[in-house]
Amino acid sequence: MHIAAWKELFDTYLKARAVHEHVDFHSFDPETDYLQYVDGKARDEGITSFLASRGIALPYGSPHDQPEQATICGLGNKKSRIFHALLQTRGVTVFASSVAFIQQLRAHGIHTAIVSSSKNCAAVLARAGLSALFDVRIDGVESQRLALPGKPAPDTFLEAVRRLGVQPARAVVVEDSIAGVHAARTGQFGLVIGVARADNRAALRAHGADVVVADLGEITLNDSGTTGTTKTTVGPSAVVWEE
Repeated sequence: MHIAAWKELFDTYLKARAVHEHVDFHSFDPETDYLQYVDGKARDEGITSFLASRGIALPYGSPHDQPEQATICGLGNKKSRIFHALLQTRGVTVFASSVAFIQQLRAHGIHTAIVSSSKNCAAVLARAGLSALFDVRIDGVESQRLALPGKPAPDTFLEAVRRLGVQPARAVVVEDSIAGVHAARTGQFGLVIGVARADNRAALRAHGADVVVADLGEITLNDSGTTGTTKTTVGPSAVVWEE
């Protein structure tokens, strides 16, 4: 839904700009553009990054800008409005294997946190009925309140483990974005698991993932609460999730 919301936002803006400035329209690519410029980043940073790739610079504006205003904040508020509409009509698609993996971790006494650049994280969890799966939530709202830089900086992950009361070296980060994997590696976490839901396995590896899987059903948990794959085994104190 995030990808669909970004595409609707950017295509609408780019079409209007093409008409107004008499330039060619090139649509937002939900694979290459999303993965390279938007995925895992804070909303404002994703907008700025993508527009810069098209040679477009807009004023930042104010967080209170209306969705119709041609500012970074205005576009961000419009994206949020689009996303909430999709959330109400489509609901949330849940990866059952991911939920099962988190439940196994918690059954072994391993604490879990969710870290998201999205300001809609709480709404998504509530809609899916999954809020109780996490001891800590650091999302776009909380990181803005604390003035924490977003991914690829490690600060949101580090705040999550600080609240969990564990050291980064004793925590695992599960991530599907390049920016998030880079953040976890920079934060010196004990294990970084990349989830290649898109065609980005090599990129996740290149940016610091220790292990890359296509689905979390590939990871096993033994009786001691240790996560393992055919390549890596670690006994974590906590797992930091990315949404």
